[in-house]
Amino acid sequence: MIIVLIVVFVLFSIMTSSMGSFFSGPEKDFEITKSSIEREALPKGSVNETDYYYDDLDWIGNETKLLSGLRYFYQKTGVQPFLYITDTVNGSNYPTMSQLDDFANELYDELFTDEAHLLFVFFEYDEGYMTRYVAGTQAKTVIDTEAGDILLDFIDRNYYDDSLNDETFFSKSFTEAADRIMDVTRSPWINVMIVFGVVVLIIILFIWWRANKRQKDLEAKQTEEILNTPLDKFEDLEAERLTKKYEYEDDDSD
Repeated sequence: MIIVLIVVFVLFSIMTSSMGSFFSGPEKDFEITKSSIEREALPKGSVNETDYYYDDLDWIGNETKLLSGLRYFYQKTGVQPFLYITDTVNGSNYPTMSQLDDFANELYDELFTDEAHLLFVFFEYDEGYMTRYVAGTQAKTVIDTEAGDILLDFIDRNYYDDSLNDETFFSKSFTEAADRIMDVTRSPWINVMIVFGVVVLIIILFIWWRANKRQKDLEAKQTEEILNTPLDKFEDLEAERLTKKYEYEDDDSD
């Protein structure tokens, strides 16, 4: 039984490790949109590759770190992202959502000559921020509404992580979004059921093994007793058996 308990403990440790983001961490308080469909990356050659970002606020100190996440997004989805960081929209620090939306759409046409880019405008002023993204017609085959929500969710979640600097915040958000967008999100309860099934199977096998072992031990003990029994005892037993047999037959004849 100790072996079973050890196996159960190991399996439980593996389960909790694989489900760590489900039970703890940032996602416990901020649920990220699940990816419910399979998506295929755009074929190579779809994008007229451009720069990857414009920083109007001088936030980015480590360009390499930022680009690693943006290029990873491009590699996974086939859609090239372009991050636009600003605190003004058409000269205003307090644009409406509609104005930001118009600004992003006009900016897409100014910056790109294809329909395979994803423009992401990040506006922040006076400790408040807004985001808007525009996907080209071809890019929308990958970055659909659900995929866009996934990216926005990661941006919103990581924005409040004080351990991240600006370039890491954006790089991490695009990296995590790319992974989720391009993979169907599996329910963590599937892992629970798998582990539960394995544990039940182990218990059944252990019970069978123990019963089988007991039977073999019993047979071995009986064999040992037979081998250790003197031959004269067998003769006495046989004589006793025959005596009882004849006594029984005599009783029947009477």
